[in-house]
Amino acid sequence: MINALTAITRGTRWVYQPGLRRYIFFPIVVNFIVYAGLISFVWQRFNGWLAYWMSLVPGWLEWLSWLIWPLFLISLIAVVFFSFTVVTHLIAAPFYGFLAAKVETRATGKAPIDDRGLARTAIDTLKREMLKLGYILPRMLVLFVISWIPVVNLLAPFLWALFSAWVLAITYLDYPMDNNKVSFADMRSRLSARWWHSLSYGGLVMLLTLVPLANLFLLPGAVAGAVLMWDGHYRQPTPSR
Repeated sequence: MINALTAITRGTRWVYQPGLRRYIFFPIVVNFIVYAGLISFVWQRFNGWLAYWMSLVPGWLEWLSWLIWPLFLISLIAVVFFSFTVVTHLIAAPFYGFLAAKVETRATGKAPIDDRGLARTAIDTLKREMLKLGYILPRMLVLFVISWIPVVNLLAPFLWALFSAWVLAITYLDYPMDNNKVSFADMRSRLSARWWHSLSYGGLVMLLTLVPLANLFLLPGAVAGAVLMWDGHYRQPTPSR
């Protein structure tokens, strides 16, 4: 049975084969522009944000400043990571959808059942991305608020890491599922039913996302890896309870 590491390793080899490279050039360029812009923005404002956040810490918690500072840094990285993920995937989603379809046909020998055509697929993919945002953003806002509440925010890094893995599982594993007409609700049900495969895959993609520059070239491989995970773990519907 295929696991997250094997899926991404094989997927990365698949996407750089002739005939598939055309689907990754534009996403790589977009990712680079957004990534550089976000890093520059955060770098210029980091000290001001840190000073403001530390000013909110009550006096009786000042002895925890050695712990609060790294927690703030981790939470900020999580917010930047989410911003990067949301913007780049909203733009690159149609290309990733086409890439997932091509990889599924080549790697598994099973063509996706999607019959909408290129134009309709691109439009529906963007609609699907907006549906994901409607699911992700309210939960992200709750975590962001938690990150600013003294004492409670000690749990924030763990919650951000867990949520990040879940969001990336949704983001990437949805490409082959959407191509095979799996509804958004059904997709989340299948991911929940196989939660270990989902979180391990999303967690590994999260680690790749945090690797500077290399992530730009590894993320298309995560799309192809999602296809292999779909074929190995999620193709069958979730059993009724």
